[in-house]
Amino acid sequence: MSSFDKREEGFERKYALDEEQKFKAEARRNKLLGLWAAGLLGKPDAEAYAKDVVAADFEEAGHEDVVRKIRADFDAAGVAQTDDQIRLKMLELLSEAVTQVQNG
Repeated sequence: MSSFDKREEGFERKYALDEEQKFKAEARRNKLLGLWAAGLLGKPDAEAYAKDVVAADFEEAGHEDVVRKIRADFDAAGVAQTDDQIRLKMLELLSEAVTQVQNG
């Protein structure tokens, strides 16, 4: 195997690892978002609700499916949060999630 092949293989492994870390961080962010929303909604089983939020992210590419789920639940419960507030919370929690994933 040439040094070019080894280098290419190394880049491929790094890309795969980066994508895996990104996926884990987004899933963790969604869980944290679900726990936050469950608190505002007064859900008795916050963990179960957080799992529903994580599952909602698999409906389509991007995070708008998560925003729509939380928005619908907030509207149904009369929780006063705008879409922008939900997205801002998502950004805040992504930073926390990345740190959690990196620290194992």
